[in-house]
Amino acid sequence: MKTTIDIPEKELADAMRFTRAKTKRQAVVTALADFNRRQRMAGLTRHLGTCGNLLTVTELEQQRKQG
Repeated sequence: MKTTIDIPEKELADAMRFTRAKTKRQAVVTALADFNRRQRMAGLTRHLGTCGNLLTVTELEQQRKQG
């Protein structure tokens, strides 16, 4: 999709350097993909430890010894 946006030159230059992108488009796409990945991970961490059906380490070890 084509769009026109005004990105500060220093920010874009830093993004290109950090992502090792050869083009501005590649830097923006990489930055967006990284942002989206981080947001998905943050969403998952909100659920960390909320499942009551998981085995404890001790229970898992006992099951491994039995079977």
